[in-house]
Amino acid sequence: MRRIYFLVPDIATTHKIVDELRSEGIEDRHIHILAKRDTPLEDIPEAGVSLKTDFVPALERGAALGGTTGLLAGLVGLRFAGFAIAGGPILGIIMAGATIGSLMGGLSGMNSGNSRLKQFEQVIEQGQLLVLLDIPKERIEEFKKLITKHHPEAKFEGVEPLLPPSY
Repeated sequence: MRRIYFLVPDIATTHKIVDELRSEGIEDRHIHILAKRDTPLEDIPEAGVSLKTDFVPALERGAALGGTTGLLAGLVGLRFAGFAIAGGPILGIIMAGATIGSLMGGLSGMNSGNSRLKQFEQVIEQGQLLVLLDIPKERIEEFKKLITKHHPEAKFEGVEPLLPPSY
């Protein structure tokens, strides 16, 4: 699966594009619309929190940092405890650190906008809408041509993998 981006100048055109996508069999869960705050989207699918913010990348960074901190804390605890204990407590400390790091990272990521979509912030604030469409990679050209043929005012902005490259 890939995610393709289109900038659309107004809500009416966005409604038409979404209706065409639905008629082509694309489910609403694969269509995401980003618009200026307080724009009435009515029956078209709005992008969720995971697309609007840096929640997932911050969660991943928090888990890695928290797990590493937990490991170091466990090793320091072993060193100063003066005796060897089984690996269970260290594993528990690592897991606790990763969990706390994930929570803290995710919460901090919810407070910042999606870094991959920063380039579109200004045009979205000017009233344009960003349509994100999740489709199989073999259908990218088909949908790119479909949308730009019927709506020449929609501007194709690119393609990216649906999951981050780390997956």
